[in-house]
Order: sequence, then structure tokens, then C-alpha cells
Amino acid sequence: MDPDYFKSHEMCWGTLGTVRPFSNFHPDRDVVEIQAALDKKDALTLVRILTNRSNAQRQVIAKTFGETTQKDLAAGVKKALAGDLEVLLLDLLMPSLQYEAHRLQQAMAGLGTDEETLMEILCTRSGEQLQEISAAYKQLYKKDLEKELKGETSGDFEKLVLALLNKENVAGSVQRDITSLLASLNGKKADAGPWINILTSRDSDHLNNVLMGLELESGQMVEEAVEKRFAGDLRLGLKVLVECIQSPDVYLARRLTTLKTSTVQGIMVSHSEEDLLCIRVAYLKLTGTSLYTALQKEFKGDHLQALLAICRSED
Repeated sequence: MDPDYFKSHEMCWGTLGTVRPFSNFHPDRDVVEIQAALDKKDALTLVRILTNRSNAQRQVIAKTFGETTQKDLAAGVKKALAGDLEVLLLDLLMPSLQYEAHRLQQAMAGLGTDEETLMEILCTRSGEQLQEISAAYKQLYKKDLEKELKGETSGDFEKLVLALLNKENVAGSVQRDITSLLASLNGKKADAGPWINILTSRDSDHLNNVLMGLELESGQMVEEAVEKRFAGDLRLGLKVLVECIQSPDVYLARRLTTLKTSTVQGIMVSHSEEDLLCIRVAYLKLTGTSLYTALQKEFKGDHLQALLAICRSED
């Protein structure tokens, strides 16, 4: 990474994200630098600026660029760059809600569906956020997200996905919920209904108490029960949901251990201003290696420098 990167750019600290608003923000100055960098195909300058501004600041830069040059910044990035770095910088240029909508659309595009990415987003976002993402999806793709999800899923997994999309907190009794979940496992075939209804409609504190009580009363880990009694996409969905209830940071860190480019970029861009520091801590505990070091072993070139800039530092 550019050794002057941190020296020359002050950061505004104080959140659980790694990317914070740039304290000495001058969009006009950024646009001049970006325009020159696009002409020279200077990837390092583009990385330095776009990874060191908050999403809101990047939107101001894109707007100012359009007004100043009468050109679209994203189109300029597409022309100047290629490959994974191009995709990453285009991801950074999307407004946050549009980016989540884009990830959902990509998970459903083409042959087959990326069920885990669908579940990742649905399980780690609040009901209110998901409604905003649904609105962004409609604006971007002129399609209804709920209908799209129905078309890509079926059976109990479809019910789970739609319940998560429309989740809302409903008061419940911890003991009654534990009893319902235990009873659902007693028959020849496990009943998915109580799992879907309860795990998508209570707050996280309530659900953590339910899951702990379920383990005490059943004598087995919840993940084991899900693994044994459910199958297919529903099993995957319930496992992700349980992990996210217990610790979304650990779940996202586990997802990052695949070091698959689309997964790494998706999570790092989505969480860079919210809780990537927490995910980094969980990654270190899970693997014994920092995320920063893991990225250096897997990626290279300017693409690596951009990922490291979002990650920010060694743990």
C-alpha cells in the first residue's frame, strides 16, 4: 500500500466501521484528481480516494463529477479499469441501499440461486432496512423484490425467506417458544412452521434466550438439531438464521474464510461503515489469522490494495 496513505489522509474515528467520513472533504478537489486518474488509468489514486471517503461522500463526488465533466463517474471507472478492481470500485460508488438491492439481484441472476447470499442479507438486516432495500430494488430493477424471491425459492425455504423479508418483532414467551420448537422436532418429520414463525418475529435478546433454553432442554446444540431434522435449502437457511441470531459477526467472519472474491467484496463493502471492525475481531478468533493478512495471501495487485484499504489495518 502507498506508504503515505495514512499520513496524508486524516480519519474520523469513533464507529465500528473501518471507512469513516473524510474530515477534510473537498469534492471539487477529489473530482480533479479522479478525472486525471481516469485519463491516466491511475488505479492507485482512484483506490486512495474512493476507499477513504464515506458512501455519502462518494455520492457527492459522483454528483460533482457529473456536473463538472458532463460524464458519468461509474462509466469512467468501467472504461479505465477492468476485472475485480473495476467491480469493487463500482460497488463502492453505489448508494448503500442500492448496493444491497444489487447483491440480492446478483444472487438471483442467471442459472441457479445463491441461497446463502440471500440469507446473509435477509438475516443481518432489520425489518426496516429490508423495506428500504425492497424500495431500492423496485427503483433499480422495476420489479418487486418479494415476487422475485417467490420465483427463485419454493416450499418451506420460500416461507422462511418471505418471513425474513417482512420480519417484525412480536412479543412472545421464551418458555412457550422453547416448548413449541421442541414439539416441532418430535414427529417423524420435523415441522418447520414454528421455527420460521418464531425465529423471524422476535428480537435478538429473546431469541438468544430461546435458543439457549432449547439447548438445555433438548441436550443438543441447536445447529445439530437443525442439521439432523431438516434438509436442503431450508436446512441451510435455518443454520444461517441461527448463526446470525447467536452472533452475526461470527457468521460473517465464517463467510469471509472462503476468501471467494464476490463474498469478500460483498461483505466488506456492505459492512465497511457499520461493523467491519467487529467482523475483523471475529475473523481473528475464528482462524487465528487477521483478515488483513488473509487478504494478502489470497489477492494481489491494485485489487489487493483496495481491499486492504477497506479493511484498514492488521489486528
